[in-house]
Amino acid sequence: MKNIAVFGSGTMGNGIAHVFALNGFQVQLFDKEETILARAIQTISSNLDRQIKKNIITVEQKESTLQNIKTETLISSISKSTDLVIEAIVENKLAKISLYNELLPLLNPNFILATNTSSISITELAPKSHSDKFIGMHFMNPVPMMELVEIIKGHLTSEETLSTIVSLSVALKKKPVAVNDYPGFIANRILMPMINEAIFALYENVATAQDIDQVMKLGMNHPMGPLALADYIGLDVCLSIMEVLYSGFSDSKYRPCPLLKKMVASGNLGKKSGIGFYTYNT
Repeated sequence: MKNIAVFGSGTMGNGIAHVFALNGFQVQLFDKEETILARAIQTISSNLDRQIKKNIITVEQKESTLQNIKTETLISSISKSTDLVIEAIVENKLAKISLYNELLPLLNPNFILATNTSSISITELAPKSHSDKFIGMHFMNPVPMMELVEIIKGHLTSEETLSTIVSLSVALKKKPVAVNDYPGFIANRILMPMINEAIFALYENVATAQDIDQVMKLGMNHPMGPLALADYIGLDVCLSIMEVLYSGFSDSKYRPCPLLKKMVASGNLGKKSGIGFYTYNT
């Protein structure tokens, strides 16, 4: 594989483009507006500068990485020689399926289509005509720093597709872990109920946000407390994943905390909105 297309230039999309371009792949990065793409390129550039300061990469590697990325606003601009498309748009099933329907007629039948979804069923998202070449490729945030890639095999994903994506992840200097398609996969099936329970502890006035996080940091050796982590992920994203788990398993243990729902409804989404369980300078 040489030619990669990434749809969505937000936190995950620009991180994915960064990693592929740094490793010598030609990347087309798509989003709806030039201003959004310009902001994504600036983020990639800043993150590359951090890697230079840490002696992870050289100035020359930064330059070649940026040269390997081409930004696009029109889906029709996608190269017909694209080997892999990675979708990293909003965590909404209908929006993702709509994008896939636009993409399929534009590309050769041998390309692999991957989604960076953190919780939506791979089997349900897979286009019927392309289900053997559809797979989940769930990168962790921040993508340039985190080693794990959760590789999710849908019910009809071929073994060849799985093997190709696992090998590709290794080529990116990542550590792939293959899992089967169940709600939340592994990462979020375990992480999000923990975060949700921390929110319940706050909701029930067991302790303050600071003290809940302190217990998990000092007692469990977590680098970040669950409430601070929820703010970093985005409370709307946390709620969306909890709703997928609750719907998928029909089990009350996945019921989203009322406080989480109230905060999302009020627009207090965490770090990206400036207010969550903590206050941030935006």
